[in-house]
Amino acid sequence: MYLQNLQQDEIFVPSEMKSLKSLTQMESRRGLENAIISNGKIVNVVSNSYGHIPNQLFFKKAEEMLTDAQLNFHKRTINKNDRSFITDFIIDDKSQFTVKNDEDLILPMLRFKNSYDGSEKTSGHFGFYREVCSNGLHVSQVEIEFSIKHSKNNTHLIMPRLKNLFDKFLTNEFYTITKNFDKMKEFKIIDIQEFVKAILHRTKLFRYECSDKNSGPSKKSREVIEILNYEALLLNEEPNLWLGYNAFNSVLHNVLKKSFGQQERLDKKLFDEVYAMA
Repeated sequence: MYLQNLQQDEIFVPSEMKSLKSLTQMESRRGLENAIISNGKIVNVVSNSYGHIPNQLFFKKAEEMLTDAQLNFHKRTINKNDRSFITDFIIDDKSQFTVKNDEDLILPMLRFKNSYDGSEKTSGHFGFYREVCSNGLHVSQVEIEFSIKHSKNNTHLIMPRLKNLFDKFLTNEFYTITKNFDKMKEFKIIDIQEFVKAILHRTKLFRYECSDKNSGPSKKSREVIEILNYEALLLNEEPNLWLGYNAFNSVLHNVLKKSFGQQERLDKKLFDEVYAMA
């Protein structure tokens, strides 16, 4: 089962904030007095007023929220170069949905992000987890608000009550958006290559052609086509817009070198463009 084989990177790597002067024996200019060190590497330079939020504080607080809300969950953790980190909590309870195929299960997911290099805001949002290919779908609009104080020697996290937020998500978005998933499944793709070309023309995610002199599909385009065909075969159904969106989503998250925030923005754009064809 996919939920038993989720990615489990080490996210609780050693981290600290140290003055640059103590490291270099040199004066630093105002606003760049301290270094954030993650797993033995300098990953950011910050001011004296900055408060470092270690993963141990943030992600463990997030997990306490789910435990307090009495939600059953599976956990996936991703560490990008000891600089940016996520924990996905995939909610495994009665709140689940199948996309017109009992094998195509969608579960609610909460994603929490933190970074030591400043590339990601300390944040959380709701999304979806698709079990068939372990895809995370970030088309939800529900953000999780935190009160975070980034001040030196006084870093606090005030977390919201998750139960109310989760109930709101289920009521307002989960079942609404999953109906859109069903609608996408109803629209068959007649020409897969033309579909891939059209979406890439709209999103500029990457180039469809190999080169100016070779109009055949590029390696990434071929990968989208292969995933789409494979899932259609796996689920015993014809290629459709839902499978097309997920094929792009898979390449976006597993092949393209994008930050977590870029992945989420591009995921929403992909969803909107594919859904517009329905």
